Amino acid sequence: MKGESRLFRQLDFVYTPSADVAADVLYLTDVLGAELVFAIEDAGIRVAMLRLTETPPALVLNDHVEGERPILIYRVGRLRDAVGELSTRGWMSERGVELPIGPARTLKTPGGQRIAIYEATRPK
Repeated sequence: MKGESRLFRQLDFVYTPSADVAADVLYLTDVLGAELVFAIEDAGIRVAMLRLTETPPALVLNDHVEGERPILIYRVGRLRDAVGELSTRGWMSERGVELPIGPARTLKTPGGQRIAIYEATRPK
């Protein structure tokens, strides 16, 4: 892999389950000094994005993702190219999802880590 260009550009988001998004937002902002970027409640789903640092990754709390492990969301240049390259290395995608910032593919590692890659097609 030495000398190859990296497919993963940056860890932009840590998408983490929360049993109580509102309480976690209050704690993270009041106690830890996080900046609340947005908080949404729609169709019974709560999601909030917070920044604890000036640089990524942002923390995205949600009450709708199964399990307790966070999903590490990495930006790639072109999703189709990254999926093709990773597939040749044995990567098996779980599913495609649409994030507000662009399309993504998810996977689990053999040890249970959850990772997603996305292409920023709607960065604004």
